[in-house]
Amino acid sequence: MIPPSASDTGSASAAVAAAVAVFERDSNFTTLIRSLQSIASEADADTLIAAAEPYRDRPEIAGPLYERVVDLRPDDARALVSLANAYWLHGRGGDVVGELAGRAIAADPENRGAWHLWALSESDPRARVARWQQVTDRFPGDELARAILADNAASLAGAESDEHALALAIRTYEELLARATRPEQRAALDTALTTLRSWKL
Repeated sequence: MIPPSASDTGSASAAVAAAVAVFERDSNFTTLIRSLQSIASEADADTLIAAAEPYRDRPEIAGPLYERVVDLRPDDARALVSLANAYWLHGRGGDVVGELAGRAIAADPENRGAWHLWALSESDPRARVARWQQVTDRFPGDELARAILADNAASLAGAESDEHALALAIRTYEELLARATRPEQRAALDTALTTLRSWKL
């Protein structure tokens, strides 16, 4: 495959920047999407990835560019995760985010971002806890996933008076406390554990 030239990449990036500038001036979302789709239709995947990079936290810009990347590379796990993340940030439904995350996991089972989005996208609280358990089992060193599991288990315990979920939350917070090194982190975990241990379900 012939890599994109610097001029191709620069041209697409400049075109995206110009479209964004017009949008920020006029606030016309329809025009922005049409402009981005037009740019994307004439560029290759690597060029679009480079053009989208400055806008990773702006899903209304990154999304249309990564839609085209995924069309060109349907089994590219990183592209699928980037599109799923853009959809998630933009408030798209969990079903479409979960479907993209599932495709990313199938393409690259070690892509942690795909697993995170797969778990986040589950709307049912009990099923979401089960998904985060799978993530922490697969990535034992993932402290963020472990913290989210603890939070979700605690929420489930409170909402449904679920003793098993409470036990899971306490156990998971204890694991986090055992690994915590910063004083403020340990204090927050101690407070959470004290509260959970006082619950009578």
